[in-house]
Amino acid sequence: MQRRLGLAALLVVAATGVAPAAAPRAPEGGLYLGADLSYVNEMEDCGAVYRKGGKPVDPFELMRASGGNLVRVRIWNDARWTRYSDLADVARTIRRARAAGMQVLLDFHYSDDWADGDKQIVPAAWAKLAPQQQAEALYDYTREVLAQLDAQGLMPEMVQVGNETNPELMGGTKAATINWERNALLFNAGIRAVRDAGKASAISPRVMLHIAQPEHVVPWFDAARAAGVTDYDFIGISYYRKWSTRTVAQLGETIAEARRRFGAEVIVVETAYPFTNEGVDEMPNLLGPDTLIDQYPATPAGQLAYLVDLTQRVVDHGGVGVVYWEPAWVSTGCKTRWGTGSSWENAAWFDLKDHEALPAFEFLGRQYRPR
Repeated sequence: MQRRLGLAALLVVAATGVAPAAAPRAPEGGLYLGADLSYVNEMEDCGAVYRKGGKPVDPFELMRASGGNLVRVRIWNDARWTRYSDLADVARTIRRARAAGMQVLLDFHYSDDWADGDKQIVPAAWAKLAPQQQAEALYDYTREVLAQLDAQGLMPEMVQVGNETNPELMGGTKAATINWERNALLFNAGIRAVRDAGKASAISPRVMLHIAQPEHVVPWFDAARAAGVTDYDFIGISYYRKWSTRTVAQLGETIAEARRRFGAEVIVVETAYPFTNEGVDEMPNLLGPDTLIDQYPATPAGQLAYLVDLTQRVVDHGGVGVVYWEPAWVSTGCKTRWGTGSSWENAAWFDLKDHEALPAFEFLGRQYRPR
């Protein structure tokens, strides 16, 4: 049965005479494989040319042709230090993902800067508000972003309410004790905004909550449930062996336990692995030799083997996806707050000198079945 167009989509039809493009279907077998491509627009504006077989290629199209089906993209509230990862840039990224035939996971950081497992800094515009007012602002902002995307036919299929929210949402650093009364108030406001936006759209985004490193997953979601945060569809996990106390095998055990305990689907929504320990710019590589796992050398083949084995481990334990971070953050002449170039160049899916596509793309097209 054909789904009814939401109000925002009907407005697009009325204004343009053209219905928004249909959303891509859910992946066959329910396995989501993809990458965070938030950096592509910026890198291309900085002069990066991605290549396959020596010829220029669109990273979105290459990822889809390789078997990918999900693009993740981040959004900051008011990041005045960059002109990327705002609503306009996000719309550009989603449009490219849709044109390539892939679904989208929109990642709300709820900050004017990077929010991660170490820090969750409140947006400046909300810093002096009381908790109830912050919850209302978070709801309104989330609802408005989704409504504006929907009006362009760009409603994402999934939405992250927060990014690596190990610390209290918009609550400072991980050293601070979580006030779960406030934390639940904010999370439930964001979740409710996603649900309400979906009711007015042809696409009802599913909700993901996201924690960095598997050792923190079960304790955090236990606390969330006790505080009344229960209305989510996916548990997202960041897994970087450098920063985790758990092995790949133990990651699998965490996935199985999270599925059993909380009844949600589980995706490794961030991971990465270096294909070399070398670099071509002044920026030090964040994933150095201390990142490596014995059976996976820092080579293109080692990077691919890590991704294939990790994905099979995820599937074996009931997980439904692996999303890489950040395969397109290659070295260019552009300067950032940290220096010129990229601190992730050795973990990208393109080589250092010519930005030629590496074998890592092949993990997207493999067949993964529970053993």
